[in-house]
Amino acid sequence: MSIVGARILQSIHIAAPPETVFKFFTDPVMHTRWLGREVVLDPRPGGIYRCVVNDSSTVVGAYVEVDQPRRVVFTWGFEGNVVVPPGSSVVTVTFEPATGGTEVQLVHAGLPHPMLNPHDTGWRGYLDCLRLAAATTA
Repeated sequence: MSIVGARILQSIHIAAPPETVFKFFTDPVMHTRWLGREVVLDPRPGGIYRCVVNDSSTVVGAYVEVDQPRRVVFTWGFEGNVVVPPGSSVVTVTFEPATGGTEVQLVHAGLPHPMLNPHDTGWRGYLDCLRLAAATTA
């Protein structure tokens, strides 16, 4: 399990350069290749992060920091959800050059305790989708 205290910590190696992997968090077309079926992204501090994941889940937040290709930070929560409302938690993703690609570290903080396990499982699956999508783009 990758839950430490009240944060989710996950890392994955991706066989693509940081510049490519970073775009999967800021380019709407690339984003839908690994997470969401419809997205609206304005990757600048204060810009919208909105991702329709499926019929019952739409993530809404805002970009906090965009440091291409090293780091992206955005808020996260769900439309119509009182447990994790829009923008109520923070996702920080860093991209480090590594042999054969990029080491991606994701930290999700600010989630209420009952939502840690489902988000941990979700991020694990989505990061694997990201690994596959980015590897075929590189």
